[in-house]
Amino acid sequence: MLQQFNEENRDLIVNINGHLVRRDEAGVSPFDSAVQGGDAVWEGLRLYNGRIFKLYEHLDRLERSARALSFAEIPPREKIVEEIKRTLAANKMGDGVHIRLTLTRGMKVTSGMDPRLNQSGPTLIVLAEHKSPVYSKAGLKLITASVRRPPPDVLDARIHHANLLNSILAKIEANNTGADDALMLDTRGFIAETNATHVFIVRKGDLATSRVFACPEGITRATVIEICTAEKIRCVETDLSPVDIYGTDEIAVVGGRAGRRFPGTASCQSGSDPARWVRRLAETIFCRALIPSVIPDQASHCHEHRHDRPGRDSCDYDKEQKLGDIVPTCFCAKEFAA
Repeated sequence: MLQQFNEENRDLIVNINGHLVRRDEAGVSPFDSAVQGGDAVWEGLRLYNGRIFKLYEHLDRLERSARALSFAEIPPREKIVEEIKRTLAANKMGDGVHIRLTLTRGMKVTSGMDPRLNQSGPTLIVLAEHKSPVYSKAGLKLITASVRRPPPDVLDARIHHANLLNSILAKIEANNTGADDALMLDTRGFIAETNATHVFIVRKGDLATSRVFACPEGITRATVIEICTAEKIRCVETDLSPVDIYGTDEIAVVGGRAGRRFPGTASCQSGSDPARWVRRLAETIFCRALIPSVIPDQASHCHEHRHDRPGRDSCDYDKEQKLGDIVPTCFCAKEFAA
C-alpha cells in the first residue's frame, strides 16, 4: 500500500497564511515552530461533492488541541473556513479531495523551544489535494508494532499534534515486513489503534472498539458509534487485547484517510461471505441522513446534478449514497504478525 503521485496535483495552489502560491514555490520559515519542533496541530478533511465531512467537529478538535498546547492566538473559525474556500476555489476543486489543515504556533524570533519566542501569531496552512482512497478493496495486512502509544501522562492522544514520529516508527516497521499498516498497543498491552486509523472488531454481530486512552478522539470513530447508537447496533468501548483481535470475526479500520471506499474484509472462514457484516450494517443505515458540513457558496444545491425522484426530497443527499460515501472506512484482512 503505497500512495502514488496524482498528476492532477502537479500544479496545486497551496495556502500559507492567506497567501496562495504554487506548490513548488510554497515554503515556511525555518524559524516556524512546525520546523523547529513539530509544534503544530492539524486536521485531515475530506471533500465530497462540495461538502466537507464533519467540518465543524474537525475545527472544534483543532481549537481544543491548540488550546491544550497553550497557543497564544487561534484564528477565528470564520477565517479558517474562508481560507479553505479560497484554496478550493483556486484549485477548482469540488469532489474527491483531501485537505490537510495545519496550524503551527508560528515563527520564533530566534531558534529555541520556548513558546515565548513566538511573537508574531500562528501560521495557517491549507493543503488540498486530489486524493483517491488510500486503502485497497482487497483488505489490509497488519503487523503488531513494537513501538507503543504513550499514555496521557506522557502525551495525551486527545491533542491532535503534528509530531507524528510515534506513528512513523510503527509505519516503518510495517514497511520493513511488507505489511500495509501496524497495529499499535498502549503501554498496558491493550490495542490503541493502527499507526493511522481507529480499530473496530466484530464479535457475534456486535462491534467493539478501544477506549480513548492512548488513541485520539477520532471524528470518524465517533460517527460510527453515533450511527450504531441511533440504529440500535451494540457497540462497546472497552480494553481490547491482541487476543481479542486474533479471535474476532472481522476487523475494520476507520478514518478520513481511507476515503470513500467501504470495501469488504477478507475472512479466515473458508466459504463465508467476507463482507457479510459490512453489507448488513450498510443496509441497516442506508437511508440514514447524516449530512456532512457544507462550505457556504462552495457547492451549488446538492440536487443540481442529481435526478429527482417522485416522492423524495431533492436535497436528501445522503439517502442517495452508500455508507461508504459518508463514513470513510476500510476493512482488514485477518493477517497479523507479532
